[in-house]
Amino acid sequence: QVQLVESGGGLVQAGGSLRLSCAASGRTFSRYAMGWFRQAPGKERGFVAAISGSGGTTSYADSVKGRFTISRDNAKNTVYLQMNSLQPEDTAVYYCAARFTYYSGHYYLNNNDYTYWGQGTQVTVSS
Repeated sequence: QVQLVESGGGLVQAGGSLRLSCAASGRTFSRYAMGWFRQAPGKERGFVAAISGSGGTTSYADSVKGRFTISRDNAKNTVYLQMNSLQPEDTAVYYCAARFTYYSGHYYLNNNDYTYWGQGTQVTVSS
């Protein structure tokens, strides 16, 4: 069982930055591929970014590519999402997710790929 706790959300002006963190409980954090998803009001939860267990491979949604960076510190059991050049359309509840994998270089892109979810953190970008 893995518990995920997100933090770092808040209100920011357009063009600003935020750094989200997701702390995971348990051991063998490096065995978990991690992802960030977001859900805006009235919309389905969608993929933002993913990172392999080793941290060596990543993937991004086209809408955030070049602005967001996912990273992880396996010694601290934490995954991060650095968000720069934020825009109002980035406003959403952001969730981190985890999936156990034997393949340290794999990441996953779909909601259904993940087993564990955090409670979410609100990000609001004002224009």
